[in-house]
Amino acid sequence: MKKLRPKSNIDELCYPYIYEDSLLCDYEILTDDLTRTVGWAINDLVILRANYSKSEELKKLEEELNWLLPLCFHLNGSIRGKLAITTEDHEQLLQNYRNLKKITEKSISGFVLPGGVSPVGVLNKCSSMCKQAIRLMVKIHNEEQKEVAEILPKFANLLCNYFFTSTVLINQVTGFKETPFKSKSYK
Repeated sequence: MKKLRPKSNIDELCYPYIYEDSLLCDYEILTDDLTRTVGWAINDLVILRANYSKSEELKKLEEELNWLLPLCFHLNGSIRGKLAITTEDHEQLLQNYRNLKKITEKSISGFVLPGGVSPVGVLNKCSSMCKQAIRLMVKIHNEEQKEVAEILPKFANLLCNYFFTSTVLINQVTGFKETPFKSKSYK
């Protein structure tokens, strides 16, 4: 059977690499989706902040998410194109993450069942999408032998943790109590 190939009509082509076999296209579609989902989280956070207008923590979170939004698109193009995630970006995200951890350190310990007001669910989804992106980076690098700069999975791992911790912050501000999860599989 012959391979599917793009047709000549540009209006019927959503992405130039959509027909390629490489997992790189899947990675780019996923990180595009991540960027769109972060935009959704920002919108939901703006709505939430209307009810918590005095919360400096939520205001700061909104600023940080707006800073992260273009970085998610930079994560997208940094394998096929020019590396666009810098050491400075990573250091800033690390500082933001550590600040969030400090603010939320008494709110959570261990695994919890997901829950909370929006944008908590959206940010949990962002966290999971980061994990998927990391797995694709591993396969692209190890199996397809395409160079993936070390900073990219490092940044995506940190981004995953940042998104999760941001859900803890939102739940802390809104008073939502997470339910601890006790695994029957792991001790």
